[in-house]
Amino acid sequence: MNTVIGKQFWVNKTQILDTQWKQREDRDLQEDEVRLRIKDFAFTANNVTYAVMGEALQYWSFFPAGEAYGLIPVWGFAEVTESNNEAVNIGELVYGYFPMADALIVKPANISEGSFIDAMPHREALPVVYNQYIRCAKDPLYKESTEALQMLLRPLFTTSFLLQDFFAEHEYFSSEQVVMSSASSKTSIGTAFAFHQQRRKNGSGPNIIGLSSAANVDFVRSLNLYDEVYSYDDLDKISRKSSFLIDFAGNAAVKSSIHKHLSDQLQYSCIVGASHWDQTMAAAEKLVGPEPQLFFAPSQAQKRMQEWGPKGFGERLAVMWQGFLQNVGDWMTVEYVDGEEAIGTSYQAMVDGSVKPEQGLIYRVNGQSA
Repeated sequence: MNTVIGKQFWVNKTQILDTQWKQREDRDLQEDEVRLRIKDFAFTANNVTYAVMGEALQYWSFFPAGEAYGLIPVWGFAEVTESNNEAVNIGELVYGYFPMADALIVKPANISEGSFIDAMPHREALPVVYNQYIRCAKDPLYKESTEALQMLLRPLFTTSFLLQDFFAEHEYFSSEQVVMSSASSKTSIGTAFAFHQQRRKNGSGPNIIGLSSAANVDFVRSLNLYDEVYSYDDLDKISRKSSFLIDFAGNAAVKSSIHKHLSDQLQYSCIVGASHWDQTMAAAEKLVGPEPQLFFAPSQAQKRMQEWGPKGFGERLAVMWQGFLQNVGDWMTVEYVDGEEAIGTSYQAMVDGSVKPEQGLIYRVNGQSA
């Protein structure tokens, strides 16, 4: 049964520059279902990673479309326009995981004052963190004035928060420094902020090394979050001392060069993203040093929610999130992209890497929001 309805942006699962707009017929709501009009959503390099890893990590499974084409998940806001569920009211604003489309039908379950889960059968086996919808009226992180930053950064910063927590839990693998590729990406910036804040709090922590393209080095340095910043052409300037790598880029040549340069000083190698999606490494290539491990944020989130409880998890995240929002206000410019043609053009720019790191893109399939 179709849950994604109306206007949709389809992406070829194996050739992600191949896209098309589709129109799917609406349908009547079934028992307990709710119709959501998707208001706005963010589109970042993280969403490109969703597409690149769509099969491996089941991102295409959240909002099924065709066999060859899929719907990239995005984070945004939606309004309840019709409800067959007495616990969810028309007019409510919710935040969560949506398709690149203008409408979605969900079946709320586990309904609380602050959230609900989409209980559609095809989502039952998928990570619960992606199936939760936050009811904005009771969300302590929600402010109308910061909606754009929430869409752009809340899911990315949650990953940043969890990365810092994971490495702190493992005592940074006894390393003196952390090396992060794609240092201009929003997830990398958030992670650098999280390491920076934790180091300030504890009085100790790893040195923070950022790697970026030559074009973005000045921007990355201007953030004052990385202790050292180098272009990919200057990897030999990285100190050869005990290190761990967080790879946000997925660039085959860069990752191989870092592994070779640090060699036996590299204690741990972590894969988070694939912003350089067209330069990912062949699975058969053997790297010097430790085998890269995929960091799957929902697993660390579920672990901490069990240990801290959802409330404790939310409180810890909220404290660091508020600090990050103040930092972001100094450098990010939010841009709104309205309508099919403009979204298609902007999508191509994000995928080919020509969007500036200080740009934050908000898409509006339904046109300008009220």
